[in-house]
Amino acid sequence: MRRVVIENAHVATVSGDEYPGGHIVVEGDRITAVGPGPAPETEAGAERIDGTGCLATPGLVNSHHHLYQWASQGTAVDGTLFEWLTTLYKPWSKMDAEVVAGAATAGLGWLAKSGCTTSTDHHYLFPKGRGDLFAAGIEAAREIGVRFHPCRGSMDRGESQGGLPPDEVVEDIDTVLAETEAAIDRYHDPSPGSLLRVAVAPCSPFSVTRDLLVESARLARDKGVRLHTHLAETLDEEEHTREQFGMTPTEYMDSIGWLGPDVWLAHCVHLHDTDVKRLAETRTGTAHCPSSNARLGAGIARVSHLLEAGAAVGLGVDGAASAELVPLAGELRQAIYMQRARYGPTALNARQALEMATLGGARCLGRDDELGALAPGRLADIALWRIDGFRAAVDDPVVALAFGPTPPLERLLVGGRTVVDGDTLVTVPQDEAGRRGADAHRRLMRLAEEVL
Repeated sequence: MRRVVIENAHVATVSGDEYPGGHIVVEGDRITAVGPGPAPETEAGAERIDGTGCLATPGLVNSHHHLYQWASQGTAVDGTLFEWLTTLYKPWSKMDAEVVAGAATAGLGWLAKSGCTTSTDHHYLFPKGRGDLFAAGIEAAREIGVRFHPCRGSMDRGESQGGLPPDEVVEDIDTVLAETEAAIDRYHDPSPGSLLRVAVAPCSPFSVTRDLLVESARLARDKGVRLHTHLAETLDEEEHTREQFGMTPTEYMDSIGWLGPDVWLAHCVHLHDTDVKRLAETRTGTAHCPSSNARLGAGIARVSHLLEAGAAVGLGVDGAASAELVPLAGELRQAIYMQRARYGPTALNARQALEMATLGGARCLGRDDELGALAPGRLADIALWRIDGFRAAVDDPVVALAFGPTPPLERLLVGGRTVVDGDTLVTVPQDEAGRRGADAHRRLMRLAEEVL
């Protein structure tokens, strides 16, 4: 059994006390002890990590992403969401499994280097005859070594039906439901400590029919898996939904049974007071993606109001094509600064942001009993950040993490297994992971020339 002992670190458990100069003991894939001072005696052979000058936190949980978009970064850099999407739909329609594999390897490697131990991936385009794109992302996660929650996405409402995407990138409802069920049956692992769980994720109200939303919810609940989609990201979406359905996006989703404790929604930027209340009442989660929202000029989500209402809120980097090279740890600072810019200096503090990035994300994924906190019995997903050197001028280690640039990552453990050591990805050679991402970008751009 793998045994790891971390000592002399400032331990931020998130769920309870903090321990300056504290310890964490790991046996197998679980934490067995957390507390102040030196660790209790353990059996010989344990790996001992000196955490002097470090902050230990739970591994971060990325609650919203599109890994394939690593291959299309730097495109439509001055567009709104709808302008950005209409520019990229056609290139994306030519991606294949090789593109997804390279993009996912680079994207997940980059996330690991920013303290992420669990990531979602919302993949909603499946061009015909381009290989098994869903499997390619799963294999990349296995290779990098992070916990993975891929979401089998879909679009079935093209331009001819009043949707935004071109007809050639949408699927028919029967295909979507059959492929989604097959993905769940093949990959979803509901067991404790699982490294792989699948969610059902139609793309958005402006790209999916009502029938697909209803049937997807039925399928997910029959299979006991979670539901995910985009919602209320831009004012364009609200105008579109009001025109098409006579309701706000949140009202529309509520009317078809798409709010509840098994649902988490990406963005939720444009919410009315009644929406905030309803999300909290139904225990529906929100994935907050501040950098992407800013990059696309979408707005600033009402995160502080959602938290005050008791709603679950996690952090996400969103796809790299709308948030180029954003580290997940960097979203703590983005979230804090944007809330304060809109609502004042007490709107969101460092520990609230850390909780969003850990326990909040775990709540969105229905895994807050295993992930998101440092406590005995929890999974040993641990980030150990270097806060010495220049950062030592900040007395509060959590503020040093949340307010400054992302610190070097001394160690990242996923289920007790080392994924990052000395700020270097070790499961896949770091330079190779970066190269695979660059190759995926070049390949997609070549394939895109076939349709541009």
